[in-house]
Amino acid sequence: MKRKIGCLHAHYSNIEYIQKAIASNELELVHFVDPGLMSRIASDETFDLTKAQNKVNEQIEWIASTKVDAILITCTNYIALLDDEQLKTSVPIIKIDEPFFQYVCSITEPQVLLFTNPATVEGTMKRLNEFATTHAKPINIDVQIIENTFELIMQGKKEQYVNELSNYIKGLLISNQNKIVSVAQLSMVETAEKIECEMGVEIGNPLKTLVTHIESSLQGLFS
Repeated sequence: MKRKIGCLHAHYSNIEYIQKAIASNELELVHFVDPGLMSRIASDETFDLTKAQNKVNEQIEWIASTKVDAILITCTNYIALLDDEQLKTSVPIIKIDEPFFQYVCSITEPQVLLFTNPATVEGTMKRLNEFATTHAKPINIDVQIIENTFELIMQGKKEQYVNELSNYIKGLLISNQNKIVSVAQLSMVETAEKIECEMGVEIGNPLKTLVTHIESSLQGLFS
């Protein structure tokens, strides 16, 4: 029998990446998208942390009510807002950033973590630093934001987004040939994978670590 996974995204573009990565004959993926929450947090000063946490919990509980076997959250900011103690569901939750954090924290050398969306940086780094502290893993990370690019993907200008991203990453690798580089967002994965093939380098990304993690996680959840 197929297992049903409810996937919560902050943007529609993430659906394609998750479908390609983990869809199978054994899994049915049901996608739920809410791009408005992060926008409201940024624009509405009266929409405080408690309201944001309540909204995310409501979303999770709503998804759980659709009879899914597990819930995958693909937005780090959503994960950061999630209040596990207040959740009224027993449905297992898979957080996309945790296996990626494990990979990042396994690297002892200085590394670069790339973002295109400035709004995700604070939440991601807060969770990453907490993860590193909890697991006693010292990390040396240079966070770089590729400016003025994320609005391209939001406007549906994917080709232009990919070109800007590709030029930046290639320039970074050429000028720092020994640098360890990872991309932090799903929208960056496709470009990172193409550059890996072209330049023969390894670029970390959250989708790569999710694929290996989710297989073992689902086996444990559904055994």
